[in-house]
Amino acid sequence: MTLTFDIEARDSRSRARAGRITTAHGVIETPVFMPVGTRGSIKSLTPDEVRDHGAQIILGNTYHLYLQPGHELIAHMGGLHRFMGWEGPILTDSGGFQVFSLVYGGIADEIKGRRPTQQVQPGMVRVTDDAVMFKSYIDGSTHVFTPERSIEIQKGIGADIILCFDELPPFHAGYDYTARSLERTHAWERRCLIFHQETRAGGLPFVPPNPDQALFGIVHGGVFPDLRRASAEYLRELPFDGLCIGGSLGGDKQQMYDVVDMTVPHMPDHLPRHLLGIGDVDDLIECVARGIDMFDCVSPTRLGRHGTALVRDRTTPPAERHWRLNVTNAALRDDPEPLDAWCDCYACRRYSRAYIHHLFRAQELLGIRLVSLHNVAFLLKLMHDIRQSIREGRFAQLRAEWLGV
Repeated sequence: MTLTFDIEARDSRSRARAGRITTAHGVIETPVFMPVGTRGSIKSLTPDEVRDHGAQIILGNTYHLYLQPGHELIAHMGGLHRFMGWEGPILTDSGGFQVFSLVYGGIADEIKGRRPTQQVQPGMVRVTDDAVMFKSYIDGSTHVFTPERSIEIQKGIGADIILCFDELPPFHAGYDYTARSLERTHAWERRCLIFHQETRAGGLPFVPPNPDQALFGIVHGGVFPDLRRASAEYLRELPFDGLCIGGSLGGDKQQMYDVVDMTVPHMPDHLPRHLLGIGDVDDLIECVARGIDMFDCVSPTRLGRHGTALVRDRTTPPAERHWRLNVTNAALRDDPEPLDAWCDCYACRRYSRAYIHHLFRAQELLGIRLVSLHNVAFLLKLMHDIRQSIREGRFAQLRAEWLGV
């Protein structure tokens, strides 16, 4: 079967909408947040745990799965669904984000307008109009990604939704470079689409484990309204199954919201819209209000590994809320409350802040698991409540309760 998207409810005071995406591995209710399983694993958590806490779809990383264990092995094992024991839908990114991280250093920081956090190693990447050549961070071996190769790898992984290969220029790139990069990315996306269509019936060096894959294009253009509009209008004429908003999203949250605002009106209304790499509480709510249907981010488990729990924050002014609790804080040493009484995850039902504080102080691995599980469950519950509020005509009320707007 092919992917279908049905919009079932709209908010009268914003662009928020609730719908259903149907894939070969199940239905996804939107708006949706997908936990990230970079290497075929949501760090420290089992597939059953994230499913039981409300996960409908997860993300796998093409770059990392290609380097280890390899897409052909995954295909031989029946695809990523069977390989990792996840029965629901999977989305894979194209690998471009990680490859271009080798070009620009800390591209996650660059995309958000911050200085790079890692030192780029000379000779790690070479970019041409045809391909990207890079060295493996594992063993230094040389590899080549073309648009066709990225799609081939994703077909071997067997995800339900796959993404086009794209270039990610950094935030500091000016208008002229961003425009040239956009032309290159559009050419790559057309090549991805052609290869995807040509190989539906075979022609790959392995048997594709999932013949019903949907392909999403990615809108680029940096922070420039005319480039964003041109990209969205170019891609809407191609037969993609959905569209993502990618590339540089600006130097702060407001600029990111501006990028979404300048892009969404030019995207097709009947296709699902995915905002790549975003997962903060306020960003999820604000970007749902701006018409986004799908989100992904590594932050829930990354925060969990570093002892930061997501919590509701209604004691500080809306502009200062950050939704985070440091579980190693000494004030939690004898705190009998759960991480968040609003959350009904396993960690919040069973354990106190004091116990989780103890686990981190004692460097017990259970602490990482519990906070990671809580963070994932927290965002999944938030998205569930957002969906319900849209369907019941009270999204504006939810937005005001959480953000004070």
